[in-house]
Amino acid sequence: VDDLYFGRGERRRLARRVHPLLATRGPPGTHDVMLGCATLDALRAGTPAALPRFDKLADTRLPPSRWRRVQEVDLVLFEGWFLCTPPQDEAALREPINAVERDEDADGTWRRYCNDALARDYPALWSRIDRLLFLQPPGFETVPQWRWQQEQAMQARRRAAHGMSRADIDRFVALFERVSRQALRTLPGIADRTLRLDAQRRPVG
Repeated sequence: VDDLYFGRGERRRLARRVHPLLATRGPPGTHDVMLGCATLDALRAGTPAALPRFDKLADTRLPPSRWRRVQEVDLVLFEGWFLCTPPQDEAALREPINAVERDEDADGTWRRYCNDALARDYPALWSRIDRLLFLQPPGFETVPQWRWQQEQAMQARRRAAHGMSRADIDRFVALFERVSRQALRTLPGIADRTLRLDAQRRPVG
């Protein structure tokens, strides 16, 4: 699902129109859901498909000329950090859950927009998923470290590219916290199978 992020230009337009936090990719409302649906439909139909690609270090979607082209496929693995996560009730949105929400979304405009997008836009994408496997981390507290490890790996592969610092990562992950905690609460009861992981990403139980 990360390859479906809107590019910087579209996110900046959202930031001007709705809330400044929407300039940052990540939460519901920052993905091109229609593109995701069209891509999965083409793969299911066995017609030639171009797979969108998002460059996280450059923070923008690559041009279609750099998307991978595929013909017929036997299996599609569609990965994403909040696949099939349901929206929260309105009451759950009233209080901020971290400093970013408290200081930068005091009136709740951003979190309500993200929650509304999750309720309105994403079910069309979720309906195209045949089986859901939930890789369950031990808790949200492990997520910042895992994301920092991912960032370090990306920067190591592309030494000339500028990425995020650890402080940047901590703030970035705060934007994911609300929906991540909702996923941790709800997906074990939704997924076809849940695989619990320890802090080193090893299966447990």
